[in-house]
Amino acid sequence: MHSSPRTDVVPAATPAASLVFTTVLSHGPLTRIEIGRRTALSPAAVTKAVRPLMAAGYLVEGVDEEARASLGRPANPVRVDGGRALFIGVKVTGDEIIAVLTDLCCRIRVARHVQLTARDPGAVLASIGGLVQELLTEAEGFGVQVSGLGLAVSGDVDRVAGVVRYSPFLDWRDVPLAELAGTVTGLPVTVDNDVRALTVAEQWFGAGAGVSDFALVTVGAGIGCGLVVHGRVVSGAHGVAGEIGHLSIDPLGPLCHCGNTGCVEAIAGDAAIIRRVREVTGLPVTDSAQALELAHQGDPGAREVYARAGEAIGRAIGAVVNVLGPERVIISGEGLAAYDLFAEQIRDAFTASAFGTAAQCDVMTRPLPFEEWARGAAATAIQSFIGIDT
Repeated sequence: MHSSPRTDVVPAATPAASLVFTTVLSHGPLTRIEIGRRTALSPAAVTKAVRPLMAAGYLVEGVDEEARASLGRPANPVRVDGGRALFIGVKVTGDEIIAVLTDLCCRIRVARHVQLTARDPGAVLASIGGLVQELLTEAEGFGVQVSGLGLAVSGDVDRVAGVVRYSPFLDWRDVPLAELAGTVTGLPVTVDNDVRALTVAEQWFGAGAGVSDFALVTVGAGIGCGLVVHGRVVSGAHGVAGEIGHLSIDPLGPLCHCGNTGCVEAIAGDAAIIRRVREVTGLPVTDSAQALELAHQGDPGAREVYARAGEAIGRAIGAVVNVLGPERVIISGEGLAAYDLFAEQIRDAFTASAFGTAAQCDVMTRPLPFEEWARGAAATAIQSFIGIDT
């Protein structure tokens, strides 16, 4: 992991301490008995893990008034002191940068947006540096040090090396983003794929909390998928696990920017939809809003384009469910603005593709603004701060 030296970290030096801290972070406040039940740790192991975390101020013990009123020794709940540390999360898109300041519980305290005027690494880093400086100034008002910076970028990202291998929407190749951003900001930096970062936030604080196996499918400029298997976010041996956008589902389909034909993204990504709507209607459609408006006005060609996109997404979800058998699939992303146009096709294609009882998988939608993607970046910084580097 490329980052500048840490001066302060959570004292979660053992797997048990890390497990206890993340369990309380996601599900707290919890009594020690509840912590033991959720982690399968003995009471002695829970006590051993909790003690240094409380001594350092990362965990605090409250008073359960109901327990106080009952007979016997009160079981006081333990919670994470969210104000103990602050983090900055940054989501970089092809058009803008979104940055948030969060506390240790990943609650957003301040959010900032800035439009990108250029996509080259130097220009993007300058914008990131400016936003980070603004948020560092905001952090002074909380009287707490910023302990880490998380950056989320679409594409092939090597989190361990801190390198963006390839980002199609930024046209980047082999950019050592963690090292560069660390030099610019002076903060410990974590860089991850944007969908994986959002998956971390959903696992700890969102619709995936408490679910050991789930998939997060994002629709929009790209089609992404974050995977959690047995409680761990899966990156794969080469860091590209979950790239369902590049499942080739139609050998005779359109050419994808990855070089293959008939990829889900080449059918259901924003650019593909805009291009196809322009072709079938003959109208000068230039963005998603115009394509969406045409479809909502009832244009049959535009509606067919969205129907085909829904079918592609549904088939991709079916493939994920067949291979991994998750308990839940969460659909999110800015493409949900068109969900009413392709919800039926997603559902039908998923049902047709899912094998046997896999069709019982809970498929749900969860609209999330881009601030939540930046929050996901902050969640990866919190992971690194705790000592969890997936």
